[in-house]
Amino acid sequence: MRSEAEMYGLILGVANADSRIRAVYMNGSRTNKNVPKDIFQDYDVVYVVTETKSFIEDKEWIRNFGEIWFMQYPDEHPDYPSDKENYYGWLMQFRDGNRIDLHVETVEHAKEHISDDKLCKILLDKDNILPEIPESTDEDYRVKKPSKEQFLCCCNEFWWCLNNVAKGLWRKEIPYVQDMINFCIRKQLENMLAWKIGTATDFSVSVGKSAKYMYKWLTNEEYEAYLATYFKGTVEDGWRAVVVMTKLFSAVAPKVAEKLEYEYNFEEEKGCIEFLEHVRKLPGDAEEF
Repeated sequence: MRSEAEMYGLILGVANADSRIRAVYMNGSRTNKNVPKDIFQDYDVVYVVTETKSFIEDKEWIRNFGEIWFMQYPDEHPDYPSDKENYYGWLMQFRDGNRIDLHVETVEHAKEHISDDKLCKILLDKDNILPEIPESTDEDYRVKKPSKEQFLCCCNEFWWCLNNVAKGLWRKEIPYVQDMINFCIRKQLENMLAWKIGTATDFSVSVGKSAKYMYKWLTNEEYEAYLATYFKGTVEDGWRAVVVMTKLFSAVAPKVAEKLEYEYNFEEEKGCIEFLEHVRKLPGDAEEF
């Protein structure tokens, strides 16, 4: 596997040898000092170029970076918007284990958008065309203090959507239940746990994408409970996970509310749990609620 020094040398070497490339900057985990280094960190690289068309039309120039194992052209997907004249990318996984997410971006586009992501570090600027930017920071990704309305809506979404889970489990519609839990309810639980961490850290940390770093600040019991909310493809395990989820949310949310000086709706929680318990006891052939 090529070392970090070798990869940076390659990235800058390609840029220095190509007159179309006027500057290079990076963002992502490698510019975030709070992210632990490991062998799977990508190199998120942007080449600031005079134009993008010649790079897009040349299907071989990316071979300069090594032997590609497999890759993706995200801007070629028909269902996603793209702006190829200004911004275009190649996501490349190399056989030696390294990965580069490479984009070319026009000078004008870079000047306008380089400050959009504060996790940004300029590696090369041949003509001093890029604006000065502050030191790379993850502050845009830190847990944000919720407003009263955001807090209440999070709680309501969590408790309300559980009625759909209950119906799905009674009907034995496991794919639907998995989607409802993972795409709706889990997100509210993640928000609440992140806010708990925020209140304990003065909202000065990031829990990462999908709250993957929250284990750093939760108690072992809380984190183990969170992991236990993932369940196998059975109705029985689904109900077990729902109980764990509701107990965890119920333990954390009122404390977060107290810290934020908001009110927690205990009646909403009580009504939902009564509903869940009732549906769980319903016979599979019940014709009345």
